[in-house]
Amino acid sequence: MNAIELMMEEHKLIKRMLVVVRKFSIKVLNNEEVDYNDFNIVIDFVRNFADKHHHNKEEVILFKKMSEVLGERIANGPIMGMLVEHDLGRLFMSNLESALAKFKAGDNDSRVDIIANAIAYTDLLNRHIDKEDTAIYTFAQKSLSKEQLEEIDTLCFTVETEATKNNLQDRYIKILSELESKLD
Repeated sequence: MNAIELMMEEHKLIKRMLVVVRKFSIKVLNNEEVDYNDFNIVIDFVRNFADKHHHNKEEVILFKKMSEVLGERIANGPIMGMLVEHDLGRLFMSNLESALAKFKAGDNDSRVDIIANAIAYTDLLNRHIDKEDTAIYTFAQKSLSKEQLEEIDTLCFTVETEATKNNLQDRYIKILSELESKLD
């Protein structure tokens, strides 16, 4: 498995979490019983697995190398678009966290903000992942040299090895499975 294949596997996990988020949002909409603390667990998954672990490999390693090697048109075009979407996702998570705090403080109307930010995040990330898997990653594999791709592999697997030492992947896969089990 190379680094791009690894990131595509991580996308599958992130997409599973997006299904969970959507189903939780539907429960909120239908005024069904929801453990709102589960949204905080989702935020933790997004911030520490999807963002710090996965997006870090994209932003610091893959996108940086693509920008350096393939030039300004790539850096200021498709790569900038991906970075902007990463930031927009972070905004939705921050807004979701604020809405949860307001709801827990008694503002029942904040339920609409919980739904809005959760669903906006799922929509953004589903489309974003599809663009990365079908366009950005494919372009990188076709446009970068074998040596450049090997350098990306080495750097990404160094990050991966460190995360494995901290049990990061297993911890977040377990969290994801636990949240999915609440929806069965």
